Amino acid sequence: MNDEKFVEVKNLKKVYDNGHEAIKNVSFSVKKGDLVCLLGPSGCGKTTILNMLAGLLNPTSGDILFDGKSVVNTEPKDRQIGYVFQNYALYPHMTVLQNVMFPLTVGKHKIAKDKAKAIAEKYMKTTQIMELADQKPGQLSGGQQQRVAIARALVQQPKILLMDEPLSNLDARLRLKIREEIRSLVKEVGITTLFVTHDQEEALSIGDKIILFNNGVIQQDDLGQNFYLEPNNYFVANFVGNPVIDNFKVKVADGKIKASDFEISVSDLDQNRFKRELKDGEYVLSVRPENILPNEDGHVSAHVDDVELIGRERILKFTHDGVQARSLVNLETPIKPNDDIKLKMRLDRVFIFTPEGERVY
Repeated sequence: MNDEKFVEVKNLKKVYDNGHEAIKNVSFSVKKGDLVCLLGPSGCGKTTILNMLAGLLNPTSGDILFDGKSVVNTEPKDRQIGYVFQNYALYPHMTVLQNVMFPLTVGKHKIAKDKAKAIAEKYMKTTQIMELADQKPGQLSGGQQQRVAIARALVQQPKILLMDEPLSNLDARLRLKIREEIRSLVKEVGITTLFVTHDQEEALSIGDKIILFNNGVIQQDDLGQNFYLEPNNYFVANFVGNPVIDNFKVKVADGKIKASDFEISVSDLDQNRFKRELKDGEYVLSVRPENILPNEDGHVSAHVDDVELIGRERILKFTHDGVQARSLVNLETPIKPNDDIKLKMRLDRVFIFTPEGERVY
């Protein structure tokens, strides 16, 4: 058994009958016991991947291995997976206990009802829903229904748990609470989990690692902090981060990086951070709002359009070349709307991308 590649996806493709290529030659692996988030915008292919892992969709080509064995030609019921759907898919006429027991009481692997009840109650205790045993789904809150769906998936004692946007139907405060519970629960049970979400904060807070998709292609497969500190490309830099990253159009010529109102010497950059040669031409210079701060010796001249309070910090909003940009400052910074200020970038924290989105620095 290879615990490093407990789930392995090799050169997976999915092309639908209408010619749409939903997944384009995707490969990744998941360690045994890890919670991995498949992240990306709507329509990027994350749920398609999950459904192929579950056996609900057949890949056009490529392979899927669980614990070293291909499952491409294995029926969903024989893959030893648990699946928590976005809408929870609970049976409305059954009680919570009956819903949780149900997978154990049907099919060729069904077991005696007393045994099924004992296993169901074990996982109902783990998910803290024992007091709801006699209630029906219509009487439960969204968070309670979510726990019932997880318990029902776990009673089958699957090798792998698949979760498709399981928190999207919950309000913001409950999402925070439940995502913490999900992480502690899957770690307590020790189950390998793939969790689909379009919410970057959700992914960063619960994932052991994140696989970010766009247009059916993996953009980055990495630890959460690396999406923020070392994005592979322009898409990653702009998808991850709140407030969003600032992007400035620049030209490189004669050893200088020039924008409409600032100029930086290429020699002032950290030479160890270059990914490739910075040739003369047009680029995008990107910097996160906390790395462009008020300073009298700053690079950028800014007129403060607005100031937004976000908890312990404030966002200074300004317009550069017709595009809104932001600086993230602490509460005590004495700057107000309509002030004219200078902003200095941390040059060891900026990124430079080609017009096609490839990272140069």
